[in-house]
Amino acid sequence: MKPLEILLSLPKWAKTTPAQILESPAFALPCRLGEESVTLRLGGMPSGDTLDIAITLGDEQNVLSLSRSASFPELDKVWDSRGDIPEPILLALAEKECGVLFQLIENAVRRQFRVVSLAPSPDASSQRIFAQVSGMTFALTLTENIVNALGMPRNLDLSDASIREESLPAEIEYAAFALSAADISALEVGDALLIPEVGSIPPRLIVDGRFSVDGTGVSRFTDDGRCRVLAAEPVTATLGEIFDAATEPHPVAASAASQLRLVQNGRTIARGRLDRLGDQPSFTIESTDK
Repeated sequence: MKPLEILLSLPKWAKTTPAQILESPAFALPCRLGEESVTLRLGGMPSGDTLDIAITLGDEQNVLSLSRSASFPELDKVWDSRGDIPEPILLALAEKECGVLFQLIENAVRRQFRVVSLAPSPDASSQRIFAQVSGMTFALTLTENIVNALGMPRNLDLSDASIREESLPAEIEYAAFALSAADISALEVGDALLIPEVGSIPPRLIVDGRFSVDGTGVSRFTDDGRCRVLAAEPVTATLGEIFDAATEPHPVAASAASQLRLVQNGRTIARGRLDRLGDQPSFTIESTDK
């Protein structure tokens, strides 16, 4: 499984709306600014001193508010006196200076960008989306089309701590084998089950009952009904650890636990300790719950 597939397998993230994705601190949209690869992030409200331009995105009217920026040197030179410049000349200068930003916005929202005229500054009650990219800060009128275009799961930065540090319950599995119903019913305190896998085969991690993590990577976990020997105490795993195991598979680093559980179909049927029977590791039963 790939990291994004893992994330979207979790109910919390599978049900996330475009608006919630935009609200996430992990939102980060890879873009092209001319020939440069950049990342658009949300936040950074422009100052009240903005150049406000009426635009259309497709057939939808909008207002783009640009903050002063050294990235627009010619526009920066006339910023303080822009009110004295005829509108057609000021708009032509903005299109010349800010063309790469206009193209970035067009690509990001997947709607044709067109400059219409200068616009009054939006009032405080206007719903707007504020964005930063490569030292430039701007705002757009917030519309459903923009939310849906930007608020896609692929625009989440999975390396962001707000996602990587999210923890999930997990279990360490040392062995799995088939036992008949009769064998399970016959289990008694003091019985020992051989588990030669311990110490010879790395354990696997079952995360949230959804993922199997082992030396081959991360896959979907399916309970096949076999009996499974687990560490008695649950553990936790962060999404970051799971993503890392998916992109660079490695054996699960976990020493054999001294206390174990025998589980079938999610139900604990016996508890006991790690022991030895002859020269083989074994699971000695100390209590049963059949």
